[in-house]
Amino acid sequence: MSSTELPFVPPANVLPKVGTVRVAEGERLRSVELPGVTLSVRSRPPAREDLPPALFVHGLGGSSQNWSALMALLDGDVDSQALDLPGFGDSPPPDDGNYSVTGHARAVIRYLDASGRGPVHLFGNSLGGAVTTRVAAVRPDLVRTLTLVSPALPEIRVQRAAVPTGLLAVPGVALLFTRITREWTAEQRVRGVMALCYGDPGRVTPEGFRHAVQEMERRLRLPYFWDAMARSARGIVNAYTLGGQQGLWRQAERVLAPTLLVYGGRDQLVGFRMAQKAARAFRDSRLVTLPDAGHVAMMEYPETVAMAFRELLEDAGELGAQRAKRADRAGAGGDAVDREGTDESMGG
Repeated sequence: MSSTELPFVPPANVLPKVGTVRVAEGERLRSVELPGVTLSVRSRPPAREDLPPALFVHGLGGSSQNWSALMALLDGDVDSQALDLPGFGDSPPPDDGNYSVTGHARAVIRYLDASGRGPVHLFGNSLGGAVTTRVAAVRPDLVRTLTLVSPALPEIRVQRAAVPTGLLAVPGVALLFTRITREWTAEQRVRGVMALCYGDPGRVTPEGFRHAVQEMERRLRLPYFWDAMARSARGIVNAYTLGGQQGLWRQAERVLAPTLLVYGGRDQLVGFRMAQKAARAFRDSRLVTLPDAGHVAMMEYPETVAMAFRELLEDAGELGAQRAKRADRAGAGGDAVDREGTDESMGG
């Protein structure tokens, strides 16, 4: 194998099981087999049966666990599910090895079509923001609202801290990086990731840090870990260079769903200056800027993001519709009780 080639990755059906993925209290994790891809889906039982569905899509190197804090806060607002994109979290690589933005978007669409959950309130962070933008543009029937946290949309002047991630897309760099960092511990790697992704890494609790180290140790034992990272990074770079109708900014202009944009003032990976451009590009958008947040505001400031999402629901008329439905059900239940009481009195 030449130094420019990525390592061979065995088919998904012969990949080793390297460890158990953490499932927080109140969460469930299941595997869904679809044509060409198997996805791990994290969910929380909704507070009520009539809640609208929501789907969360993580960023490069992340997983469905990135959304756990926000999902817990939205228990009473939506019926939450979060995907592990192919090759990330607990999802094995896609059968065709396609880690492009379009490939990831296709996996999301396949899941929504197969599950019949659409239209959903769709969330995306970073790479997941680019993926969900594409989904909302090409399949508006699947999307009620769109919430983007630091979406990876093309920038002319890329953040300096994002350059190493972009370099992963260069053939041979991922293999070289694994050799250079062979002696790094999982704890060192996690500290580096948190310094890059958080506005203030000190907001991470000791328990959260311990869980992140355990997850990093698990991922490093996966034979396809760096392959998925490198090919997905290459997918982002390629998406940035696309023009015409396939360009991500052009697709952002085609999104019909009400859109919430969340940008962090300390984001080292997505330029804060892109917030206003995004607000202009999405036709029905509202912008929330968090000066102290980094790249993963839904992990640093989940309460603030949850509040902004509820305001989006209110503006879109979703909360009013939910209240009216509950009121109708309560009224129907009361009528039933009254009729039952009348029948009993008549029978007596």
